[in-house]
Amino acid sequence: MTLEIEGTDYARIERAIRFLDAHRAAQPSLADVAAHVGLSEAHFQKLFTRWAGISPKRFVQYRTAEVVKRLLAEERSVLAVSFDAGLSGPGRLHDLVVNAEAVTPGELQRGGAGLTVHYGFHPTLFGECLIAVTARGICHLAFVHPVSRDDALARLRGDWPKADLVQDQVETRRVAAQAFPAPDAPRCAIALHVKGTNFQLKVWNALLRVGDGAVTTYGAIAQAIGSPGGSRAVGGAVGANPISYLIPCHRVIRASGALGGYAWGPDRKRVMLALESSREHPEFATPPARMPGSPPV
Repeated sequence: MTLEIEGTDYARIERAIRFLDAHRAAQPSLADVAAHVGLSEAHFQKLFTRWAGISPKRFVQYRTAEVVKRLLAEERSVLAVSFDAGLSGPGRLHDLVVNAEAVTPGELQRGGAGLTVHYGFHPTLFGECLIAVTARGICHLAFVHPVSRDDALARLRGDWPKADLVQDQVETRRVAAQAFPAPDAPRCAIALHVKGTNFQLKVWNALLRVGDGAVTTYGAIAQAIGSPGGSRAVGGAVGANPISYLIPCHRVIRASGALGGYAWGPDRKRVMLALESSREHPEFATPPARMPGSPPV
């Protein structure tokens, strides 16, 4: 399969997910969604399951707010238990899959001077992304919609004002494939190159400890990093996250179970949580009637 065909498939899955999300209350049939993306029912069912890791019907089941609330109820202070005694160093963040290295104070002051940043635009299940890398890892990951490509690129330039920005679709396509692997693909270690204040780094470190299919709250993160009562400051650090999805700010919700804010829109956040929770928590599936026209899961 060529990369061009893969990109087309990703675009179809993105369109399908948006359609399912927008029409979830009407319980669209498999035929309706397949027609929307221009495929036969059988082809669409196989394509969606291969790229998303779940069937279209199961995606609709996990799209409910009740699933998010159950995830929160099942948290059992996982973050507090797993958060060990501080960082190994002021600029090091660790996770089983993602390793992040912070810029040094001198690099921060220089604004990226002397660095070459390669960037590219690529399709994902969650919409087109802008991904940028240095020799030390991914330094920027953002979604284009609802902003334009030009606006997304302007944000990257704002983060690294003195760096040399070079468009490189080949190198960034390889990195994007690692950041958004197929469900059945093996995970590999991903290096991040981030910059932020010490407080932001602590918050991002805590986010890296929230596993797939799990959620946490602003208050739980504040407690875990030793800043009880600092939920508002945590929210600011979460919003300043320069590497969306990989530093999983989408897994932070309000204590009430409400999704809370998300820089790339609440619908995208719901989709991310629906896909993750369906893969990690099959027992949370709601049992509505089978999607009309769909084969058994």
